[in-house]
Amino acid sequence: MNGLDWAVLIGYFGVMVAIGVWSHRRVDDVSDFFTAGGKMPWWLSGISHHMSGYSAVMFTGYAGIAYTYGVTSFVTWSFPIALGIAIGSRLFAPRINRLRSRLHVASPLEYLKNRYNLPTQQALAWSGMLLKVVDVASKWAAIATLLSVFTGMSLNHGILITGVITAIYCTIGGLWADALTELGQFVIQLLAGITMFVAVVAELGPHGGFFGVWDEPALHGHAEPLVGPYGTVFLLAFLFIKLFEYNGGMLNQAQRYMATASAREAARSARLSAVLWLVWPLVLFFPMWMSPLLVHAQKPDGSDSYALMTEQLLPHGLLGLVIVGFFSHTMAMCSSDANAIAAVFTRDIAPVVSARARAWNQRGGLVAARLTTVVFLALSMAVATQVNSPTFKDIITVVIKWVAGLMGPIAIPMMLGLLRAFRRSGPTAALTSWAAGLLAFWLVNYPINWNVDGGVPLQYQVSVPLAVSLVLYIGIGFVKPEDTPERLAIIEQVNTDGDGDLTGAAAVPAPAGAGDDVVGKQP
Repeated sequence: MNGLDWAVLIGYFGVMVAIGVWSHRRVDDVSDFFTAGGKMPWWLSGISHHMSGYSAVMFTGYAGIAYTYGVTSFVTWSFPIALGIAIGSRLFAPRINRLRSRLHVASPLEYLKNRYNLPTQQALAWSGMLLKVVDVASKWAAIATLLSVFTGMSLNHGILITGVITAIYCTIGGLWADALTELGQFVIQLLAGITMFVAVVAELGPHGGFFGVWDEPALHGHAEPLVGPYGTVFLLAFLFIKLFEYNGGMLNQAQRYMATASAREAARSARLSAVLWLVWPLVLFFPMWMSPLLVHAQKPDGSDSYALMTEQLLPHGLLGLVIVGFFSHTMAMCSSDANAIAAVFTRDIAPVVSARARAWNQRGGLVAARLTTVVFLALSMAVATQVNSPTFKDIITVVIKWVAGLMGPIAIPMMLGLLRAFRRSGPTAALTSWAAGLLAFWLVNYPINWNVDGGVPLQYQVSVPLAVSLVLYIGIGFVKPEDTPERLAIIEQVNTDGDGDLTGAAAVPAPAGAGDDVVGKQP
């Protein structure tokens, strides 16, 4: 990087902070901070939903998969996400929007207190929050890895710089700042991605051109959709995982559905995000598939291949733009995650553990939300310094094994609890499936893995916890149905067609710890 590249990067950081300051004026209360007051246009929600699912892991961990295996990086990652969101546009997006418009909740987990009970809500809230710390830590580590390639900056300094800038704009501006910066980041990503695509295509002439390049020996097997550890079982498992994860299981995407004005607009938002996930990653991945022809990765997993290729092919200025694109991915996801976790803590956890939290007024709740955002980001940055330790191993291991493997047990009670088909599954089914899924993750990834020659295949490491949780959640619901009138009323609220309130149809969930299982009446 030279002075021009640094100017582009610093200018980008300045614009992000300015958007946060401007968004501050739109945030008057907790609802504005966490769900944009339900006033976000569907197209902005859709772009924000799409952007909040990316991070620099795509340009490190998945770049390594693309470098080693080729198109399977698209087939087993972005394609399942696109398909999962498309399904979720009918199955989950409208229902999650009604959590805000009808039950008046500010956190995606807030309704669980009434749908199940307080222990279930707390179990999912605490485990989801801890998983998010690890997930976001991997994103900080990924962007710091890229920054170290270009500047020689240490990983810890890279984590600190990126985290502090993100904390400034998302803390003062809330979800509005997240969405507006993600819109700007989408434009930057568009320019950076096309720039890199064109630069790589221009280099393919000696290798047979755009269509003939696949015959090159260096790309042998790269056109196969399912190779190595990424086989059919892995693809099917990832489809189920991404169906839950990208429709609300990771919380930040659920907020995008909640932020739109109506259930119909939430569905439109999801469809836009699905189309973007189907089309745009092809442009981003193509240079990565070609990288074995152009660079020789220094790291065994190939995670530095994209950064090396960028540095080799682009002139200064454009190099800075692509680096900004890396930052835009990571900051978009991490800021949205921080906002989601702040919602979970201030609405679901703090009122249970603190009497003072139950007495917060709008200003007190807003201050707590901003403070929680800062604390969460600080914790994730601290964990990020340990990503390459023996505990967490490399970045892609954290993202695929830890996050994907643990997502199912946490998301299944939350997501399936919205649907009429699973109305019989109550707190016993939810807590048992959650606990057994976490236990299955530990058994498969550690004791069993240690005692199997060559280890347990990756597809089973991520799919077994999901399968255990799903079977138990459904099975216990039939064996021990717990569909009380109060729980059925909550389910009807989020499943009935049309938007707006259904006066008297159900009790409204209050923040966790605010009283009994059902408090207050729908106003």
